[in-house]
Amino acid sequence: MTKKLSDLALAAFTVVCALGASAPSVAQVAAPVAGGTTTVEASITESTRLAMGWSVKKTLLGKTVYNDAGQKVGKVDDLIISPDKNLSYLIVGAGGFIGIGRHDVAVAVTRIEDQGGKLVMAGATKDTIKSMPGFTYATDTRRRDAFVAAADRDIAKGKAAVGSLEKKASAAAADAKTQIDADITALQGDVKSAEAKLAEMKHATAVRWKEFEADVSAATARLRKSTEKASG
Repeated sequence: MTKKLSDLALAAFTVVCALGASAPSVAQVAAPVAGGTTTVEASITESTRLAMGWSVKKTLLGKTVYNDAGQKVGKVDDLIISPDKNLSYLIVGAGGFIGIGRHDVAVAVTRIEDQGGKLVMAGATKDTIKSMPGFTYATDTRRRDAFVAAADRDIAKGKAAVGSLEKKASAAAADAKTQIDADITALQGDVKSAEAKLAEMKHATAVRWKEFEADVSAATARLRKSTEKASG
């Protein structure tokens, strides 16, 4: 019986992603372009953490991928999870199939089917595999820099909102001042929390920064909500 791999793995990945909900999200995979190099802004640590669920490991990780002629194309070395927590790509080590030392390729999950427990990539020939770009983990720091800059802006807006509330409180009547002071305290707490989480990320290495991304995102989201409330 033939099944789409995405359907086969859906239940398993729902469980794994629920267990790993605290793990940072994985950035989107760049679409493969023949003759180029596929890069994915995903940490190896994160992919491994999300792939530790027993059901996924037994079902996909390390399994051999065949073509429709029954030839071994390679093995599933890694799993890439998209930001919406769905399995999107399999990283298949196919160097042996095409006769070179190493050639990892990112294969969209929709291209692989489960045929009676065997993973099959239809139409996978040596030429098509050679034409697929090699997979590498991106080390580009541009996304990290953009993320940090956005968090810094959220913090600056939060501090500005605190200043505005303090001016408002100084001119308010006693009963209104009590509520404004409470809003100031809450907003200051959110600013400090965001600053602390961002400081942790800034002290992390370029390789490990994604381990802190989810915490920073949560903290700045709370801060933005508090800032909007204060500005309203």
